[in-house]
Amino acid sequence: MVDIWREEANVRFESVDRSDRITLGSIFSFFQEAAISHAADLGVGRDVMKHSGQAWVLSRLSLFVQRRPVCGERIKINTWPRSWEKLFALRDYEIRDSNDIPVVRGRSGWLVLDIEKRRPLRAQPVVEGLPPNEGINAFAFPVGLNARENLVKTGERSALYSDIDYYGHMNNARYIQWIQDMTDSDILTNAEQLRLDINYLGEIKPGDKLELWTAPLENTPEDANPTDFNPTDYPAKAGPGFAYEGRGISSGQVMFRAELRSGTSQ
Repeated sequence: MVDIWREEANVRFESVDRSDRITLGSIFSFFQEAAISHAADLGVGRDVMKHSGQAWVLSRLSLFVQRRPVCGERIKINTWPRSWEKLFALRDYEIRDSNDIPVVRGRSGWLVLDIEKRRPLRAQPVVEGLPPNEGINAFAFPVGLNARENLVKTGERSALYSDIDYYGHMNNARYIQWIQDMTDSDILTNAEQLRLDINYLGEIKPGDKLELWTAPLENTPEDANPTDFNPTDYPAKAGPGFAYEGRGISSGQVMFRAELRSGTSQ
């Protein structure tokens, strides 16, 4: 078993926006593919889990983009498991540049899902045999986001063919692409640094229609997350920030909740 999975890639043309720098959605696609490969190497990949009637489901993700790599730049993608916390199996991520300097850092919290019952199971029995990688921390525990009262409905969107993955529900990365599409493109294009926290709260299936809600963030990161606030995990000079929710039209259930903060390095 490989304790830390390492890959290298070039930032592709399809991975950048008009600033010629990588997007949040593309970053997570790199992370997702590396995590899938590592899980298979560790013996807890998709096929093994399915044979046991189980599947990995992403529940929380927090990441900080300290610098956005540009089109054609060679990057190193690293990922590793980090034991468990309550129901969550933790996994860290990094993107490093050609000088081996971290430019993106993140951590995710995964649930083990009973496929038939569609209910989460304790992750510990699956995770306890994996490398714990004690002391190798890319990031703090992914943030649990609270409901906000000042959200305004900005539109509706349905889960279509390109949103749906192998498990028959919306792929993790597509949530982030929806969030990008809910945000002023100039803010994303001009941002040098980005912080994203997302909680996956419900399973979005083909044809599901959601109401999309958003609002500017008025609080500081320290006010929002006082227990785990670390200034090195946020833009040095804060720019616009936004809260988001996707709510099922038929059920009224909150399917995802996210916060995005933009800024510059100085």
